[in-house]
Amino acid sequence: MTAGGKPWPKALVLGIVSSAFFSVTYVLNTAMALGGGDWMWSASLRYLWMLPMLLLLNLPGGGLKTVWREVGRSPWRWLLWSLVGFGAFYAPLSFASAYGPSWMVAGTFQFTILAGALETPLFRDAGGKRGKIPLRLLPAFLVILLGVFLLQAEQMGQGEWGAALLFAAPVLLSAFAYPLGNRKTMELCEGRLTTAQRMLAMTVCSLPLWLLLSAAALWRGGPPSPGQVGQSLAVALFSGLIATLLFFQATQLVRRDPQRLALVESCQCGEVLFSALGGILLLHEPWPSLSGWVGLALVVGGMVANALLTARSPQSP
Repeated sequence: MTAGGKPWPKALVLGIVSSAFFSVTYVLNTAMALGGGDWMWSASLRYLWMLPMLLLLNLPGGGLKTVWREVGRSPWRWLLWSLVGFGAFYAPLSFASAYGPSWMVAGTFQFTILAGALETPLFRDAGGKRGKIPLRLLPAFLVILLGVFLLQAEQMGQGEWGAALLFAAPVLLSAFAYPLGNRKTMELCEGRLTTAQRMLAMTVCSLPLWLLLSAAALWRGGPPSPGQVGQSLAVALFSGLIATLLFFQATQLVRRDPQRLALVESCQCGEVLFSALGGILLLHEPWPSLSGWVGLALVVGGMVANALLTARSPQSP
């Protein structure tokens, strides 16, 4: 809790900082795709690298026993929501990196703000009541949706409908899966796990998918290149560990307030700007077209409007 008993300002700062580290994912995934790396290696190596990091992080103080005991309470639910929150989130995102620049992946993924709002009725607040879709935020959500559509307009305008579909469909699936898995695992442990412990539980429970993808990638094209191994290590450290720790901690602080939770999730608009800058400067990606710039502006503007409207809500603490 922060001073005055209000955790949301701290959560807001953590959310913004995490967006900078999350942008590493988009830039390096695109770099691996451009270098001929298999998307299945890009996806699985991130979590295979994260596993020993999280084991070491949770080793002191009996953290591993705590995680094992908590997963044992409901192993099948942990397996399900970990595969949703990590598996259905990251595997499609890695696949999409081969079909569009990093700034387009980051911009399209911001649909997760609308997805998170649509999922609100699936969860209960501190009083046990199910959340309601915040209809007053509908204009902001529609602006975000229009921006995401315009981000695809360049490919569609060039007649590349197949590429646009292969790009947009997995990113939109990822956008729904990430907040759903995150919130469901918070609901499962009910504050009994720290952020690092919850991440370890989700990583272990999603491990069957990463091992399966690794085996498929090995059979299809052999082992990953040293460059892909090194880049996936960077993704695991900066995005998988640091960014996710910061973001999960931010959402944990406001987990019982659906409106503040939506506000914190809106902070991820920073990913768009950081990814665009990194992709253009480091990977020499083409600059967005006019429709791309308009789309990015609408996405960021809609997210900022969403955050401001949420912060001014009289229901917020």
